[in-house]
Amino acid sequence: DVQLVESGGGSVQAGGSLRLSCATSGLTYSTYSMAWFRQAPGNEREGVAAIYPGLGTTSYADSVQGRFTISRDTTKNTLYLQMNSLEPADTAMYYCAASSRTSIQALNSRFYNYWGQGTQVTVS
Repeated sequence: DVQLVESGGGSVQAGGSLRLSCATSGLTYSTYSMAWFRQAPGNEREGVAAIYPGLGTTSYADSVQGRFTISRDTTKNTLYLQMNSLEPADTAMYYCAASSRTSIQALNSRFYNYWGQGTQVTVS
């Protein structure tokens, strides 16, 4: 079974940094697309960053481009999201997601079939 477990959330002041981690099992990065989504209260789930299988091409939402970096460590089976220059608007629950589909829209949640439980990020 595919399992995703996020960690690394917390509270930080504006301008600060956090690194989220997603420990994965039951999948291989050579065949699964991986992504980070976030959802603030009252808002729809928003795609933040994604990384495609194989070469690891990345995709980012305009709102985080240049501030966030998605990466993966195949030796540790872990997905990361480095978040710099955090803003109060980044406050949300952050979710790790995986897709086994071969053709996806990277930041569209409908294409992802595995989800973690989420980790809260609060920026003040």
